[in-house]
Amino acid sequence: MSKVNTAPIKWAQRSDSLYITIALPDVKEESIKLADETLKFAGKSEGKEYEVDIVFFKPVDAEGSTYKVLPRSVQMHVMKSKKDEDEEFWPRLLKDKALEKNQVKIDWDRYVDEDEEEEGFDTSALEGGMGMGGMGGMADMMGGMGGMGGGMGGMDMGSIADMLKNMGGGMGGA
Repeated sequence: MSKVNTAPIKWAQRSDSLYITIALPDVKEESIKLADETLKFAGKSEGKEYEVDIVFFKPVDAEGSTYKVLPRSVQMHVMKSKKDEDEEFWPRLLKDKALEKNQVKIDWDRYVDEDEEEEGFDTSALEGGMGMGGMGGMADMMGGMGGMGGGMGGMDMGSIADMLKNMGGGMGGA
């Protein structure tokens, strides 16, 4: 059996929930088991096997949580446990501080400071959808990617297309 790799994890939080991204493209044969204290993931991406086996810093509400396998990642909206009365920001995602350093990165696209929290996550990418049939164009996918702000340095798709066209005009050839 081939070597199993540790899947890269990014996370952000609000006082009542976590947003976890397993940053692997085109995941196949996925197995996702979310329990109140653990997350176990196994799947294949680009011909390699990956897994995640983590214990959360505090309990979560597995029943109230959702996930979706998207073309570029597996995204999860995990609700913090309601038993934990004082909804608060966690200092880290994992119970084990040493594992956190090696396995987990902050999702800066979705990050907010505890005192700047105004609303929850953009979970539009996790809603609806029956499988992967009838995927929209690039603009639809970009629209569902929360936290992207103004795109690439304020450029819109039209500007990028013009720039690429101009670059092609100066290249060699007959």
